[in-house]
Amino acid sequence: MPNSSPRYISNLTRETYALILAGGRGSRLHELTDWRAKPALYFGGKFRIIDFPLSNCINSGIRRVGVVTQYKSHSLIRHVMRGWGHFKKELGESVEILPASQRYSENWYQGTADAVFQNIDIIRHELPKYVMILSGDHVYRMDYAGLLAAHAESGADMTVSCLEVPVAEAANAFGVMEVDESNRILGFEEKPAQPRSLPGNPELCLASMGNYVFNTEFLFEQLKKDAQNADSDRDFGKDIIPAIIQQHKVFAYPFKSAFPNEQAYWRDVGTLDSFWQANMELLSPTPALNLYDAKWPIWTYQEQLPPAKFVFDDDERRGMAVDSVVSGGCIISGATVRHSVLFNEVRVCSFSTVENSVVLPDVVVLRHCKIKNAIIDRGCIIPEGMVIGYNHDQDRAKGFRVSEKGVVLVTRDMLGLPVGYE
Repeated sequence: MPNSSPRYISNLTRETYALILAGGRGSRLHELTDWRAKPALYFGGKFRIIDFPLSNCINSGIRRVGVVTQYKSHSLIRHVMRGWGHFKKELGESVEILPASQRYSENWYQGTADAVFQNIDIIRHELPKYVMILSGDHVYRMDYAGLLAAHAESGADMTVSCLEVPVAEAANAFGVMEVDESNRILGFEEKPAQPRSLPGNPELCLASMGNYVFNTEFLFEQLKKDAQNADSDRDFGKDIIPAIIQQHKVFAYPFKSAFPNEQAYWRDVGTLDSFWQANMELLSPTPALNLYDAKWPIWTYQEQLPPAKFVFDDDERRGMAVDSVVSGGCIISGATVRHSVLFNEVRVCSFSTVENSVVLPDVVVLRHCKIKNAIIDRGCIIPEGMVIGYNHDQDRAKGFRVSEKGVVLVTRDMLGLPVGYE
């Protein structure tokens, strides 16, 4: 049983440097990530995905954090600087941005392991005992202190945070591992087509979350070996983990909620359908992801905006929102919003309806529009009388993208508007 005393945990977190890998494109999100990296994508009415691993670090007591960026990182860097740039290096805390800068080669980051390798000198300068490597692509709440304590108590060289995932969902999507009764990893496959299931449960497998803890010197040794291997893809899942599990102590850490009576929450919002669904889940009276827990706040950058406003209360037009999240600066003017997530400064004009939709910031829905089951990207202006989500053949004819499960994506480019909103 890991030692959970406050002093022991605080020592562990002080001796840890966290590196968030936030350079991913998120190609399965299609046009939604044409102008932004996946970690910069909006989520939950006011946040961006990167806010979740960053908030987990801060709430867990880890105050030295590096954010590794690469793909179309402008909005991500801007957001981190505005929302997370207030930490004091003099007090041993910092959130630093580490863009690809060809520090050790003439290449940009070639994989997850290479992204860490090219920042070895920066990590070494921090003198950490442990290095925590985190994916910046997922939405979840996790107390990393438990992961650190389990790593230290087991005497592991590396610990992989994992969770149980349906086999069908893990196929071609997650790293899958086999473990013994002590959770030592015996086998690891990166995104197998036919994942190996858990003993006694053919429907579930043990999948990597993309979160790792290393002893610092061990990490450096393995990264240097990998950098000298001409056949390597420079990736933790494909190369590092399979190469070390036989001769070194590599353990799995099953992800469980640190909060009483709460199931562990983790979502890979890497497709249009999963992104839409995860946002829709927030509309439940008791959502699986509790964004209202003052003991585990999700921090972010937010502009100073006026409160949301609902105007007109006539029989023919009534400004109202039901079972919805409506953020600051929104104006619902004689329109109806049902079961939807509206980010900041969305305007919905008279006689329009928005239903089962995710509407990103600065969208304007003009009069007499009907929208359902849609994702409306930032800055879109929906023309008067436009119908979205009611006839998929018509949606496609307008140039919109329709997902496998019928969610309609609308972007500025599809509407003939200037692109580049992030």
